[in-house]
Amino acid sequence: MPPKALLQKMFAAAVDAAQPRHCLPQHLPPPPAGRTLVIGAGKASAEMARVVEQHWPAPLSGLVVTRYGYKVPCERIEIVEAAHPVPDQAGLEAARRILALVQGLGEDDLVICLISGGGSSLLALPGEGLALADKQALNRDLLRSGATISEMNCVRRHLSAIKGGRLAAACHPARLVTLAISDVPGDDPINIASGPTSADPTTCADALAILQRYAIDVPPQARALLESGRGETVKPGDPRLASSETRMIATPQMALEAAAAVARAAGVPAHILGDSIEGEARDVGTVMAGIARQVARFGQPFSAPCILLSGGETTVTIRGDGRGGRNVEFLLALGVALDGHAGIHAIACDTDGVDGQEEIAGACLAPDTLERAWALQVNPRERLANNDGHGFFQALGDSVVSGPTLTNVNDFRAVYISAAAVPPP
Repeated sequence: MPPKALLQKMFAAAVDAAQPRHCLPQHLPPPPAGRTLVIGAGKASAEMARVVEQHWPAPLSGLVVTRYGYKVPCERIEIVEAAHPVPDQAGLEAARRILALVQGLGEDDLVICLISGGGSSLLALPGEGLALADKQALNRDLLRSGATISEMNCVRRHLSAIKGGRLAAACHPARLVTLAISDVPGDDPINIASGPTSADPTTCADALAILQRYAIDVPPQARALLESGRGETVKPGDPRLASSETRMIATPQMALEAAAAVARAAGVPAHILGDSIEGEARDVGTVMAGIARQVARFGQPFSAPCILLSGGETTVTIRGDGRGGRNVEFLLALGVALDGHAGIHAIACDTDGVDGQEEIAGACLAPDTLERAWALQVNPRERLANNDGHGFFQALGDSVVSGPTLTNVNDFRAVYISAAAVPPP
């Protein structure tokens, strides 16, 4: 199988492994004596809701919010669409309605909360004294700052009226079962959609320190909320969370293992380097190029042919005015560092189908990528400096467009070092 076709098949397998129809049904709790209410937020939440409906043997109702374009038909659970990655009024209204739905529940009732990546933006209910515009401005600044996802979510939790365990506390005394698809390094539930149903050990002081670290301009109302401690989240040990549990139904590691199985079935050894790799996308690309060169030249730490797999969530500090995308920035940096090295191919895509703010999952890299770019007078180093990975790969026709995948287990990266890359003895 040609390298590009194999890499694309592996990406498809990674996405398929995280589809709710495969990973959700076995995690459903038994029906309660009382009501069943389904709530949730994230790019996978609508598809998760549909699977719950298909497998639930008793009455239920509910409301989930997903990204524009990710809605699927449901009969008993209402699906609302809102904006990502910067929240909008639709997300605010959905969050307000979800919080209202869980009021007045009893001990015999069950709440099933469907959480996946993207929920931080989609479940947007500003904290005391904050306006939506305040949260939008802070979100934009955080996205451009280079802050890690855990840092961004720490700030979001402390400026929210629903995240950081607040939604779980509102469900008390009903039983709460959260079914989560992880899109974060380490699979910590507090960082998936900023943890609306998870106890939060971080503090307002932590959030302030992050904003100061990245020199982000903080609106006065937000600063007052954090400095006063009024933005504090629900902490571990809170009795309102005693009847709450979280079940991780899909993770980046599961997706990488599915992709590795496809490679091995094609006769190519696959090695998972990590499912939670973070850092600047261009730096990770440069390091990965060094590892690939070592494999090609010395057969260390693995012999070629082989495929190096990794996941996680890198960051991009915006310096230019290009179209961005952390996966394509990684891939372009990898290509620049490899400089046309023979026999090395790669793919880097976001498993939700959206890399950055583009409706493009990512792209593919080949040994002749830079040569073709120069022939089109497309300068790879200039495009990298301008954060324009999408513009670069789209000019070459090498973008990967999957459309909405209805799931999200973060970034998928695969580097294929073929036997041709190994010099003769």
